[in-house]
Amino acid sequence: MTAREALKSSFLRLLEDRPLRDISVRDLVQDCGVNRNTFYYHFKDIPALLEELVMDQADAIIAAQGPALSLPDCLETAARFAQEHRLAVLHISQSAHRDLFDRYLMDVCRRVVEDFAAAAMGCVPVSPEDREILIRFYQCECFGQIVAWLNDGMRYDIEKQFRRLCQLGGGMTERMLRRAAESGESAPERRPAVSGNE
Repeated sequence: MTAREALKSSFLRLLEDRPLRDISVRDLVQDCGVNRNTFYYHFKDIPALLEELVMDQADAIIAAQGPALSLPDCLETAARFAQEHRLAVLHISQSAHRDLFDRYLMDVCRRVVEDFAAAAMGCVPVSPEDREILIRFYQCECFGQIVAWLNDGMRYDIEKQFRRLCQLGGGMTERMLRRAAESGESAPERRPAVSGNE
């Protein structure tokens, strides 16, 4: 394992143990067994290390996943890092660097939903505009479900809840795809409201 990988591994281990604000470069190099110069050779600061860690995790999750064949599969994949590293994710999400995790999460949600969309849309003739609208809708749905779960301290079974939600909304995706195919075109652009004086 390279020093860079060892630093990321130590950082993740420390995040499982304490809030991000309580982790210093000194703590990190002591845990990792390297000197401060080694840390600063690889990373500008702790936020830079955090950003690389979450992006690496996103790439690893996407690379390891099979095809997302259902919306619950999308959510399960997008939530995997949080499920495997609950305390680390809680510490990140409660820190001043929550935006890094949110960007990671939006990226993962986008990528898994694109896989699902490719399978779900198949040969259905959907315009590029409608395809993007549907992908963005499901990306935001996955993201919102995970953020609500994080904000609640991950106290409930998110997969069970999302599977039930998909049961309740059964057929919704098919209906939206059918309507998109039937329209044969994207919705017209909205015109600005005209005031009574014009």
